[in-house]
Amino acid sequence: MMNIPKVTKNLIIINVLMFLATMVAQTYNVDLARYLGLHFFLAPDFNLAQLFTYMFMHGSFGHLFFNMFAVWMFGRTLETVWGPRRFLLFYIVCGLGAGLIQEGVQYIEYVTTLSQYTQVQTSFGVIPMTEYLNYMNTVGASGAVYGILLGFGMLFPNTPLFIFPLPMPIKAKYFVMGYALIELFSGISNNPNDNVAHFAHLGGMIFGFFMIMYWKKKNKNNNNGTYFY
Repeated sequence: MMNIPKVTKNLIIINVLMFLATMVAQTYNVDLARYLGLHFFLAPDFNLAQLFTYMFMHGSFGHLFFNMFAVWMFGRTLETVWGPRRFLLFYIVCGLGAGLIQEGVQYIEYVTTLSQYTQVQTSFGVIPMTEYLNYMNTVGASGAVYGILLGFGMLFPNTPLFIFPLPMPIKAKYFVMGYALIELFSGISNNPNDNVAHFAHLGGMIFGFFMIMYWKKKNKNNNNGTYFY
């Protein structure tokens, strides 16, 4: 951890500590995700602060590991290029953007499907709609991570990446575009057994794209057409 830039290192540490805290809290029958996960904004358990806190919560060790591996693999490069303040801002904005997109998608689902019901049949019985809305809860740093992937692909589009199980390296720009297409297809497919927030991932990418384009325009204006990150 000694050679990892400070923001990248601290983001990983905070996420790991929050996961450990979640595990410890469960032994006392306390569900931290109920308080810190991002609830649907019409749910009784929703709190505005959850738009920030949800990105430091994870549902499983695998969820945490792959997100933090991506933060380490790509985030340290972006932090080195941008500096700690800009990288942290980028990370947080992508996470917030992902949360806002997720809220929008859930609202569409609510208006088009759920609002006509007062009760919902679930695997554990019939529950009131207000209680069911509390189960629409999102956790994870994936939105911010997908923003990082997008940022790396835009800054270093031709960098070869060795991705298992591909037999040959793939350029970063194609890797990012491939992931975006997979997320878009998965989100549109709307598999009822899929609990991954695919549109939130795309939201992190979208907000990351507009941030980078804003910085690009700002840098050009401030440096007589010379663009740097």
